[in-house]
Amino acid sequence: MTCLPNNYEGAWTLAKTVLRRGIGLHTGEEAEVRLSPYEKAGFHVSWIDSGEAPITLSADQAFDTQLCTTLQLGNHRLSTVEHLLAALGGCGISHVLIEVSGQEIPLLDGSALCWVEAILEAGLAPACTPRLAAPLVNKPLAFHRGHSVITATPAEKFTLVGIIDFPYPAIGQQMLTIQLTPNVFVKEIAPARTFGFKDQLEKLQKSGLIKGGTLDNALVCDCDDWINPPLRFKDEPVRHKLLDLIGDLALVGFPNAQVLVYRGSHCLHNDLAASLLQ
Repeated sequence: MTCLPNNYEGAWTLAKTVLRRGIGLHTGEEAEVRLSPYEKAGFHVSWIDSGEAPITLSADQAFDTQLCTTLQLGNHRLSTVEHLLAALGGCGISHVLIEVSGQEIPLLDGSALCWVEAILEAGLAPACTPRLAAPLVNKPLAFHRGHSVITATPAEKFTLVGIIDFPYPAIGQQMLTIQLTPNVFVKEIAPARTFGFKDQLEKLQKSGLIKGGTLDNALVCDCDDWINPPLRFKDEPVRHKLLDLIGDLALVGFPNAQVLVYRGSHCLHNDLAASLLQ
């Protein structure tokens, strides 16, 4: 198996091209993603067979959408990018070309695990240019949306504290603290799957969302229990929330900070990412 870096300081790209195909969660459409080595630092996206130059991803391309992170990339929109970006950033990849077909990244099994497997299949290789500098946090930052809060406090290592609180007994209150490294990400965060609630499915479907959602790519909570157990972790929901946060912060880089999020959302994550971009 390919060895992952010990931290997020070095510059790494892929050793070869690897591809995955799957269905988008919200569009329900099949799409292909090719991940390839790239000489320039950062994450770069282009559309397969379009002839267009790759676009470098940045936190200021994200905008508020329901249930996922969507990027405005020139004349294109690309949705549900967070699991793929979490896998790339979490594994320590700093240089990569992402070629896509369609307007949504495939959900695969609902976690980042399939993307991690693709990265390990391709293998890692040292990049020929330095990685982009991580954002510096020199003073505490805090943002809130309603009762949801995210903070970033200066620290020596990138540490995450996730707290969730749902009125469903199957989930309830959960908290997890993790000092992130590539190996910790792969073992403790990447396998955690997205989840939803049975009593909300009809409303989401009527809104034109989750067209590609199935019991094979998302956990579904039915108040006191799960419709499709078993869980991969007893606290899989809070781990998946941290996965989403990692994916959203990958757009700007992992800061030298402890990031705490209570009842997080993509909008809230993007508030912090936009501030770090400054």
